[in-house]
Amino acid sequence: MSGADGRAGGAVGIDELLERVRAGYDRVEPGDAYEAARAGEALLVDIRYAALRERDGLIPGALVVERNELEWRLDPRGSHRLPEATGPDLRVVVVCNEGYASSLAAESLHRLGLHRATDLTGGFQAWRAAGLPVVPAPG
Repeated sequence: MSGADGRAGGAVGIDELLERVRAGYDRVEPGDAYEAARAGEALLVDIRYAALRERDGLIPGALVVERNELEWRLDPRGSHRLPEATGPDLRVVVVCNEGYASSLAAESLHRLGLHRATDLTGGFQAWRAAGLPVVPAPG
């Protein structure tokens, strides 16, 4: 059955989905993410795939977790969690390449109870453009 806008089941396009998801939390600007990570108040989690990390480098201190493993590695109640997944109050700042996939990832973390999860506005590219630290990927 189609909704009033003609889309099946009230489905939305990606732009509207991102708008809805982002309305559920405050996104973080690169400078604020840098300061929060330096102060130990946030865990930066880089979900970019390996080719982008190899091409562009890494954010020093960021935890690298492939997007397809994110929920398993950060669920504080999960059997496959990383030691950094300390509990539902953990402030996670998800970083993708340009700040799109990270929004969907942050929303997914909210569903797991990580209510302080957010993402980096503009992603890694905005971080680098702001002149914040980047190191070459190993290898």
